Amino acid sequence: MDKMLRNKKAIAFFMLPAFLLFTLVLFVPIVQSVYYSFCEYSVLKPPKYIGLDNYKAILSDKTFVIALKNSMFFLVFSCVSQLILGLFYAALLTNIEKGRNLFKNIIYLPCVLSSAALGLLWMFIFSPQLGINQLLEKIGIEGPMWLSDTKGAIILPMWVIAFVALWQYVGQSMMLYMAQISGISKSLMEASYIDGCTKPMTFRYVTLPLIKPMVATAMSLNAIGSLKFFDLIFNMTEGGPNHKTEVLATHLYQQGFKYSKYGYASAIGVVLLILCLAVTLFINKVVKTEQYEM
Repeated sequence: MDKMLRNKKAIAFFMLPAFLLFTLVLFVPIVQSVYYSFCEYSVLKPPKYIGLDNYKAILSDKTFVIALKNSMFFLVFSCVSQLILGLFYAALLTNIEKGRNLFKNIIYLPCVLSSAALGLLWMFIFSPQLGINQLLEKIGIEGPMWLSDTKGAIILPMWVIAFVALWQYVGQSMMLYMAQISGISKSLMEASYIDGCTKPMTFRYVTLPLIKPMVATAMSLNAIGSLKFFDLIFNMTEGGPNHKTEVLATHLYQQGFKYSKYGYASAIGVVLLILCLAVTLFINKVVKTEQYEM
């Protein structure tokens, strides 16, 4: 086995299928999208090079500005809420024995369900004639227009979708944190208790520094997922009403598949890719991690 691991040709041979698959499925489409972003392209005619015109159009696209703001809202909300709630669930379930697996499975279950199906489910739940409003009507309360009320400074549909997304994906952060916490040596925890630390103090000064690498990983996954946010919002509001809940992914979909502006949609995709890379680098820079012996 050691001889095979030192054989670079053998390693290259076994890596070749995965590398070819990665190139065909991921790298080639990215290169094509970058090329099409500099073209005027639709199904009816071949790509025509137009330089930076698509990117100039983005700067004057009011819907793109709304979509960018909404994507930033989901980015901040997702990172902050899933960090706090995910850590809370992880710390809570790590310190209990009875019912741990049951509660862990309940919290994690929405993560494995289809986002498209959940989007349709929550659309019916928040429908003006069904679900929550029907229950409120029975006790004499007139429910709001959960997915269409855009009056005032607070856009209600955005918060509704944000909390649904939190409900679905917080289990992923929780599982990552629990996996990291379970790898911490019990002797470190016991030593902190012997030194007089309470459980909150132990979490603050022992657990949290040791799981910082996983915090950075979880925040990066949350950030990228929120920037690519599509399934839930498309099935719940389709970006409406009047583009008030539009995000970059839904705007890209509309431009590409509804209006057949594949060149313009590719330019939005390139901007989205750059944002994902920039945010990931920023998180890794801000959340500084150190190596500890656990």
